[in-house]
Amino acid sequence: MASNSFGSIFRFTTWGESHGEAIGCVVDGCPSLIPLSEADIQPFLDKRKPGQNKFTTQRREADEVKILSGVFNGKTTGTPISLIIYNEDQKSKDYGDIAEKYRPGHADYTYQMKYGIRDHRGGGRSSARETAMRVAAGAIAHKILASAGITLQGYMVQMGDDAIDRTHFDAAQIEQNPFWCPDAEAAARWEAKLDAARKDGSSLGAIIEVVANGVPIGLGEPIYDKLDSDLARAMMSINAVKAVEIGDGFAAASLRGEENADSMRKGESGVEFQSNHAGGILGGISSGQPVIVRFAVKPTSSILTPVETVNKSGENTDIVTKGRHDPCVGIRAVPVGEAMMASVLADHLLRFKSYR
Repeated sequence: MASNSFGSIFRFTTWGESHGEAIGCVVDGCPSLIPLSEADIQPFLDKRKPGQNKFTTQRREADEVKILSGVFNGKTTGTPISLIIYNEDQKSKDYGDIAEKYRPGHADYTYQMKYGIRDHRGGGRSSARETAMRVAAGAIAHKILASAGITLQGYMVQMGDDAIDRTHFDAAQIEQNPFWCPDAEAAARWEAKLDAARKDGSSLGAIIEVVANGVPIGLGEPIYDKLDSDLARAMMSINAVKAVEIGDGFAAASLRGEENADSMRKGESGVEFQSNHAGGILGGISSGQPVIVRFAVKPTSSILTPVETVNKSGENTDIVTKGRHDPCVGIRAVPVGEAMMASVLADHLLRFKSYR
């Protein structure tokens, strides 16, 4: 299996399976002398870890990370940083019924056809369990960005067909509810909505927004290494993501040219933009405005509602996926989206510095 690595200068490679002994990653390209310990990484993993409330999978994983290399006396050495998390709460027997059946919406069928073998225990390598290591790598990326004054914030802006009211946006609310929602009224609606779906044995999708502030002008290249194309690739690589928008995204198609244009005027400190429909990226290069990315997460495919499928013999059958699954994977996708954006920005920042 190829393509287990992501990034150019700041680059990480993940390994491990959902029900294996451990998962881990190796981070290359991190500059030396950055203060780093497990305590710097753990808070990001705690945002993503399962079992935090009734709206996430009840798999109990502490997700305690251990640094194996690349740090000496509390600082990075410039050498590869190796990280590991041991799996503690696998229940492989939960997946016995699907060993011979393909779960619709999952990678079961395509994985089997491509490799001729699949680990049916939680999806193996195709499981979202792998994203824990992206979050760990992203925590290191956050340290690089912080040294440049760049900050990130992710949050959910829609669950199912119910979106937040932007006039009610309150950043202080994001960590006050289980949905990372900046609109307290929407969060209350979502709780009832998701609880009903969960009790029905079903699931809901979501839309996540991630915003980066303090991004300098000049990150990204104008052709194949555009900042927005790398961000889109990063978000599309997250499990269950089916669409990505930069700035206004699809909504830009309904605007006239003069409406979509981000007008520019001379200000006291230089050029000032009158709007940010472009999401902080022009021609693949950051403009100095906030970089805004949204991605859509499909409803969880592992549900208790029976759905039609086929088995490995090609026979028609039905399937009910038992086990412990998120009724809305979008909730735990928020810190994963933050991590992937941080990794892309850190990579482009290091590229930018390499020729400045």
